Amino acid sequence: MICDKSQYKESTLWERIKLNVHFLQCKVCRLYTLQNNFISNLINRDKEAFCSKEINSLSDIEKETLRKELEKRASLNPDLF
Repeated sequence: MICDKSQYKESTLWERIKLNVHFLQCKVCRLYTLQNNFISNLINRDKEAFCSKEINSLSDIEKETLRKELEKRASLNPDLF
């Protein structure tokens, strides 16, 4: 929960300190945070394009582009996946 709050800048200073200390010991939480930030950045990168359309899902081309981007990033940094 603190990982998510920290990502959206809703955590307190004390929570961020505890989280960073926790990251020193816990690879799972560190990995979760990296993956969550990665996915959020992918979505936010094209936020204007997504918001300007009046559809509720990605087109097939957008899905394919996202899949390729994820595969590319996974091959560059397999520890994220």
